[in-house]
Amino acid sequence: MPPAKQSYTSESFQILEGLAHVRKRPGMYIGGTGVDGLLHLVWEVVDNSVDEAMAGYCDRIDITLLADGGCRVVDNGRGIPTDLHPEHKITGVEIALTKVGGGSKFGGGGYDVSGGLHGVGVSVVNAMSSKVIVEVDREGKRHHIEFSDGGSKQTKLTVVGDAPRGRTGTTVTFWPDASVFETTEFVARTMLERFQMMAFLNKGLEIRFKDERPDHGDEPVTYKYNNGIVDFVKHVNATKTPLFSRVGYLEAAEPGHSVELAFQWNEGYQVDGLHSFANGIATIGGGTHEEGFRAALTTVINKYARAKGLLKEKDPNLGGDDVREGLTAIIAVRVSEPQFEGQTKGKLGNPEIKTLVQKATNDKLADWLEENPTEANKIVKKGINAQRARAAARNARDATRRKSALDGAGMPDKLRDCSSRDRSECELFIVEGDSAGGSATSARDPRVQAILPIRGKILNVERARLDKMLKNTEVQALIAAIGAGFGADEFDVTKSRYDRVILLCDADVDGSHIRTLLLTFFYRHMKELVEEEHVYIAQPPLYSTVVGKEKVYLKDDAAKAAFLAENPNHRKEFARLKGLGEMDWEELKATTMDAASRTLLKVGAEQAANADRVISTLMGDDVEARKEFIKTNAKDVRFIDI
Repeated sequence: MPPAKQSYTSESFQILEGLAHVRKRPGMYIGGTGVDGLLHLVWEVVDNSVDEAMAGYCDRIDITLLADGGCRVVDNGRGIPTDLHPEHKITGVEIALTKVGGGSKFGGGGYDVSGGLHGVGVSVVNAMSSKVIVEVDREGKRHHIEFSDGGSKQTKLTVVGDAPRGRTGTTVTFWPDASVFETTEFVARTMLERFQMMAFLNKGLEIRFKDERPDHGDEPVTYKYNNGIVDFVKHVNATKTPLFSRVGYLEAAEPGHSVELAFQWNEGYQVDGLHSFANGIATIGGGTHEEGFRAALTTVINKYARAKGLLKEKDPNLGGDDVREGLTAIIAVRVSEPQFEGQTKGKLGNPEIKTLVQKATNDKLADWLEENPTEANKIVKKGINAQRARAAARNARDATRRKSALDGAGMPDKLRDCSSRDRSECELFIVEGDSAGGSATSARDPRVQAILPIRGKILNVERARLDKMLKNTEVQALIAAIGAGFGADEFDVTKSRYDRVILLCDADVDGSHIRTLLLTFFYRHMKELVEEEHVYIAQPPLYSTVVGKEKVYLKDDAAKAAFLAENPNHRKEFARLKGLGEMDWEELKATTMDAASRTLLKVGAEQAANADRVISTLMGDDVEARKEFIKTNAKDVRFIDI
């Protein structure tokens, strides 16, 4: 259905703030000047084009990384308004490019729904770029304007000819300012992950990506999903074994907001497969749309199970975790006046959305179960099995707690704890092997650094139910040491005994495997620890060499290359350090554990649905999918043991 006709002129624009100190304080606007801040510029431009798509005026977006370091974004939307604003006496293009928050999304009337209501706008791209060129095709004409050096206007907005074949749309080309950013090298893979998600969430939108940079010879990539979030669920479940082939779908709308929901269960044991979005923004903190769905899902399945005699009168109701075990679901809402918590938009707060989602799920999921009895029976039986396993896990957990209480403090025997009780300064090093644990104990600061050695490879929790997981000695030790519980319903990150959990493993294949097993455990059963960035990977140096009488440590191949560039006459050999045991405790302290000289890699998961899929690929049962993932991503790996 074509979109309702809306007025979209410069009069739709409102201005919140000028560009005065964007370049002086970039962290306030784009979060920093590293890779994340650089990519934020791309998101700001592309999000504007996606807003045109959500409004029904755009069905194709082209993103190109240029050979000279620039980025060009082209859409076929309405084009930024080129007329003069009646109050501010400048064109809509200039408002959008020179005024923070300048645009039609803050009550100006240009959009019913937008993902950019908490954003800072394309003007920040202008402020953080050495050059920006904007071309607008609108009302049969092509308009052109240029800016340089952080937003200084170089040309007026002028008509340079007719719009090709009468097209409409906006083209923004920008070159990030190297004097502002730590790097101006765009990360194509991160961009593609986000673009694919945008295509899933906007049914029928075509997003094309091309990388023209030298030595980035990847083929052009096109994302277009005519089934929208149904295709999204299939994508997330591609590396899992679905419980049934059908993907359920429901939708509902009221004036000002709407919801789409797609779902499918798989044979896995995870309960964190619900991924939610509001106006195209991933709401990793959940919110009212998730609350409405969770409550209704549990109610509907219990009602169905009792009505069909699958749950007897004496049987307890299935719990939320029971019915969500193995569920992959995408919930996407569109809200005219979204209430996000903070700039990151991590949690949706609109109470009316909970009502809409809960009612839609109550009514339409109940109908879906009645219409699909074979699938419904499988869902209920899986929930009943999950309930039994959870009861066994609870008994195992209670037994462990009783044992801990009898033992005393309840901490693992091999934990070398720190003396400080100020959580904000405490760190837990999870160390591979007892011998390395001994070195780490000698190298640590005993006041704030605790050491937990683990023996061998912990259980792959991706393939294990809770009851089996809780019988594993290493898993028990991790849960007890961190002290914040585990699982979606119980884990409380504020009760963690340590602010940082640091994985300290060898730089070889076994060490990488152990790291992956640990990260899988944390993401699946202590997710907030990852999402709130409390998990780190220690970076022991890969090389050492001798300069004069001093041993020099080099973090990786790039550091080695930089060292040789600075010291072209260096002739001493480079020793490759694979094992933590190859360093004595003084070396381990200086290179890896001392806060003043170490390097840590922070672990995060911005796109939860993508993280879910990657973990399932790497740690699940599909060997061919894992091989394909490794081949596809091999070129992006920085450290590999050969």
